[in-house]
Amino acid sequence: MTDQPNSEPPAPVGLDLIAPEMYAPALRRLALAAMGVGIGVGLLLALLVNWPVAVAAALVLGAPTALYAVAAQRRRMSLVGTVLHAHTWSGEHRLDIADATGVELLVYPGRLSRVVLRVTTVPDVRVIPLAMYTDSGSGRELHILGLRRLADALAQCQLAAALAVSSLLVQQLRAEARDAMAEERPLYRAARMVRDRDAVQPVVLSDRDIAELTG
Repeated sequence: MTDQPNSEPPAPVGLDLIAPEMYAPALRRLALAAMGVGIGVGLLLALLVNWPVAVAAALVLGAPTALYAVAAQRRRMSLVGTVLHAHTWSGEHRLDIADATGVELLVYPGRLSRVVLRVTTVPDVRVIPLAMYTDSGSGRELHILGLRRLADALAQCQLAAALAVSSLLVQQLRAEARDAMAEERPLYRAARMVRDRDAVQPVVLSDRDIAELTG
């Protein structure tokens, strides 16, 4: 009797463009500062007005910023096989990219242009940051392993748009692997393409745009 090999579940791969560990200390300081300001203002107002008004003012001043900082620390995004896991303030949300009903590549133009992937599985929509660039071409891109797993997940989807974006991501990770110049990287060229159009609103790249970037 032979033992059957155990199939290991795929390991989760982080898809955060900026590692949460990098900004978590700053967010903690922001939360503490917001709470400090709220408490300080509340104590000061308590000397001038009644306590209920002082407490309400403290909450209005300190709570929103503190809650935002705490919620931002909880945000995580990872991919396990084809399933996208998004951790937000409201809990964990899952989306199977293989079952996507919509896949779009968007560029947010500006002094710091952002390239993102929007995946839809009714009724859920998730946005995955892929890259951000300055006018000079510097910036940050999703790491190679994240691009590889994301391209593989998109390749499992039946949508033509998903397959096209998967091909573009493969070219992007190859460019990153050989440390190619910015102009040779499809995601950077996508940002430049939209910037050259003088667009001010987010642009959804068309099939023709993606074909040009992968051609």
